[in-house]
Amino acid sequence: MLNSTQTRGILALLSLFCADSCSGWFQNNAKKNSISPQQEPSDSCLCHLTGVLDDCFCDIESIDVFNNFKIYPHVLKLTERDFFRYYKVNLKRPCPFWPDDGHCSIKDCHVEPCPESKVPVGIKSGNYNKFSQASADVIDCEQAHELGAINNTLSNQSKEAFADWAHHDDAQDHFCGLDDEMSPEAEYVDLLLNPERYTGYNGPSAWRVWNSIYEENCFKPRSVYRPLNPLAPSRGDDDGEGFYKWLEGLCLEKRVFYRLISGLHSSINLHLCAEYLLDEGWGKPVWGPNVQEFRQRFDPAESKGEGTRRLKNLYFLYLIELRALTKVAPYFERSFINLYTGNSDEDSSTKQLLLHILNVTKAFPMHFDESSMFAGHKMEAKTLKEEFRLHFKNISRIMDCVGCSKCRLWGKLQTQGLGTALRILFSEKEIKSLPENSPSIGFQLTRQEIVALINGFARLSTSIKELHNFRTLLKDHR
Repeated sequence: MLNSTQTRGILALLSLFCADSCSGWFQNNAKKNSISPQQEPSDSCLCHLTGVLDDCFCDIESIDVFNNFKIYPHVLKLTERDFFRYYKVNLKRPCPFWPDDGHCSIKDCHVEPCPESKVPVGIKSGNYNKFSQASADVIDCEQAHELGAINNTLSNQSKEAFADWAHHDDAQDHFCGLDDEMSPEAEYVDLLLNPERYTGYNGPSAWRVWNSIYEENCFKPRSVYRPLNPLAPSRGDDDGEGFYKWLEGLCLEKRVFYRLISGLHSSINLHLCAEYLLDEGWGKPVWGPNVQEFRQRFDPAESKGEGTRRLKNLYFLYLIELRALTKVAPYFERSFINLYTGNSDEDSSTKQLLLHILNVTKAFPMHFDESSMFAGHKMEAKTLKEEFRLHFKNISRIMDCVGCSKCRLWGKLQTQGLGTALRILFSEKEIKSLPENSPSIGFQLTRQEIVALINGFARLSTSIKELHNFRTLLKDHR
């Protein structure tokens, strides 16, 4: 048995080894892409955003190169495909936790639903088609009530498997409450026509949503004050030292939970900074990066050092979802999985592009190791995992309390994307045991989950790309 000193020594050596491996990968790929590791700017805003991340052994520079050159261009193209651009969502569900404040009246908060006539027939038929036998026929909308997008030539066994899949419920380790897609209030939204951007929605209503998420769902006692919480009692010049001492004292799983939520919050804030309303002149709004808004949210000098922590949590979240994409690859690699829209040529190229991205994710050398989570005593680990799942599920329900419709849309999508990623990470046995040539009810993803998973990851990929753009802008503003 190793004593605690020996264990710490081994972990330190492992950290150095992993960091060197990851940095070496960065050096090699940086040369290929004509990037110098010494190009890190010395500006006050991002100079500390470097090095190895906590709770995993990978450095920020490697993630930057991998994302910006290997992932981002492809995942951006994927989200433009019909299968991934239409998302069915209920934006009218009432807030389950406090009286509804009413929806935001700012015009940029509005979401324009997609007319039924614009939605591809294979999508609006009600189910995305997993079985390749059906892909040859585009089913008329009037016939969709029978078997959705399922070809009538399917065997009875396949029909039964599909029926079991279609009716699987939240008991199957879901981390999010899924919208009822059959609800009359659920509508298709074209994500490309309703991009995530700054809408002007802020103040007490927005603060209450995030305050509820952090204060009531991140395993935090009320006696511990989160830094820069606008709804907390004034703490003078509190630098958050007590909060971070508490955080470091948590078990890995609870610490990871907080970092995921903080990373998601940071990513959303980055999108708002990068797509800010700069000018409304002559009825033609101009959207673009707002450097001052970025500084206010992320500059260590203006955020009492919080900005760097927030951005590191964004990178940590990116690693979690990147790992999930690698883990779910076998699910999509099966030949009968078909991302069905009714356009066979586009469906085929969409799947090829998705598989290419999943193969690229496998090449990343320093994935997060999820096996270290929930690895203790069997009953204690099971209880902790369920607590983790229910806390996150509660956060997904809080998204129905967001007053701005566009913010609610993207909040629900990105939360569901992360929830789907977590379900994938903790369903490894089920995914590995999926049969190669026949459907299985052991592990299934709804179309809504797939669209949220890919678009949610694309938002994180965009955030890291936008960080690179802000580095350039900050140099120009010096």
